[in-house]
Amino acid sequence: MKPILLLPVLSLVFLLACGSSTQKNPETSQPHSPTIHTLCDDGAWCWFSDPRAIYTDADKIVTGWVKKDGSIEMASLNPETGDAKFNNIYPQFEFDDHDNPAFTQLPDGTIFTMYAWHATDKGVLSNTTTNGTDISSFGENEIFKPKTEELLKNFPRETYTYANPFVLSEEDNKLFVFGRWIGFKPNLIISEDQGKTWSRQYVVMSDVPFTPNNRPYVKYYSDGKSRIHMIFTDGHPRVESTNSVYYCYYEKGAFWKSDGTKICDLSGLPFQVSDATVVYKADEENGRAWICDVVEQEGTPYILYTRHPQETDHRYHYVWYNAEAKTWEDHEICQAGKWFPQTPEGETEREPHYMGNMTFNPNKPNEIYLSREINGVFEIEKRTTNDGGKSWKIEAITQNSPLDNVRPFIPRYQPKDAKTVVMWMENNKYIHYTDYDCSIKYIVEP
Repeated sequence: MKPILLLPVLSLVFLLACGSSTQKNPETSQPHSPTIHTLCDDGAWCWFSDPRAIYTDADKIVTGWVKKDGSIEMASLNPETGDAKFNNIYPQFEFDDHDNPAFTQLPDGTIFTMYAWHATDKGVLSNTTTNGTDISSFGENEIFKPKTEELLKNFPRETYTYANPFVLSEEDNKLFVFGRWIGFKPNLIISEDQGKTWSRQYVVMSDVPFTPNNRPYVKYYSDGKSRIHMIFTDGHPRVESTNSVYYCYYEKGAFWKSDGTKICDLSGLPFQVSDATVVYKADEENGRAWICDVVEQEGTPYILYTRHPQETDHRYHYVWYNAEAKTWEDHEICQAGKWFPQTPEGETEREPHYMGNMTFNPNKPNEIYLSREINGVFEIEKRTTNDGGKSWKIEAITQNSPLDNVRPFIPRYQPKDAKTVVMWMENNKYIHYTDYDCSIKYIVEP
C-alpha cells in the first residue's frame, strides 16, 4: 500500500530541507496563527504511556497528567466550547512525569485508565468510570502486580513502569495492556472481562541470554479492531551506542513482521528484538535512534523516530512501509536541535536524548506535528507531505515563544465529525523528569 498522496496546490510551498534548526526560517513557514488554549497550568507527561488522550465522542476528549506535587489528574475537555472538568484521582502519587495515565474506552462506554509508579516493585494501578465518560465517576484505584512465579523465575527482575491499554473489537473486545514490567522488559496482560481480572501475562521480548538491565523501549498504536502495531529499540539510547528501530504487529494471537511473516504465537513468547523487522539499523556515523510515534492507515504503517549522530544534533525521520517493494521508505524531515531539559550550569545533562518529539495525525499520516529548537527555544510546527516524506509544507503553531513547547500529541480514536486537537507541554521549568513545572496547551484545528 502506498502512502497518502494529495493533489498539489500551487499556493503551498514544499521544502526539500528545513536547514539548521537553530537558524531563523521565516520564509519557509506558512502563516497559521491558531488560538492557543491552556488546559491546565500544572501538568506533565512522558511519551511512553499512551494513549495519554482519547476522543470519547465528537465533543469530548479525556486526558491526564502528573502535577508538580505528584498527583494524578484527569481532565475531560469539550474542544468546541473549551469547557473542561478535572478529577484528581490519586493525590500526591509520585513526582515523576513517567507516571501519566493512559486511556481506552471500554465496550460499555466507560473509561479505563492505567498508570504506574516509575521503576518500583509497587505494581500498576487501574481505574474505571462507573458512569460512562464522566471522569468524576472514577472509583477506587486498584493495584495489580502482573507477575507469576514462572515469569519471575525466567526473568528475575520485578519493576513496573508505563501502561498502554487497547481494546480489540475483533477479539471479543478483549483488553490488552502493555508495559515495562517483569524482567525490565515489555510485558503484556490480557483481560476478558474489561479489566476486572487478567487471564494471561507474558514477557513479550527479551534478550538471550536474559540480562536484567537491558530495556527495549516501545511505542504502540491500534485502531481498536484487530491489530496492535509496535515500534521498539534495542534499549535506551544512553546505554546502546547503536540503538536501532524495529517494527512488528500483534494480530490473532501472534506477532508478525511487516511483510506478514510470523514471528511467534503468544505461546512462543518472548521473541528477541532482532526477530522483528528492522526499520533503521543504527551505526556510529548516522547515530543511535529513539522512537516518537507509530500509526497505520489502510494497511500501511507509518513511523516517526529520531537519529542522534551527536547528542546536540537530533534528526527527525519519517518512515512508511512500501508493501510492493517490501522496504521502508525513510526520509529525514529536519534537524531538531539538542535536548530540551534545562541543564544546570556546570552539570552534565542526564537525558541528552530527550528530543522535542513528534506526533502523527492518525487520520492523516501525511500530517505531523513536531517540536524543534528555533533560536534556542522549542517551537511546535505542523508539517504536511504530499510525496511520502520527500518534501514538506511547514506551518508554525507557536512562534517567538518565551518558553519551550514539547511533546505534542493528538488524541487517539478521533471521530470523523470531530475537529483535530493538538496538545503539548509548555515548560516553565524542566530540569528532569522529577523536577519540572509545566502546563498543558492545546489548539483546535479549523
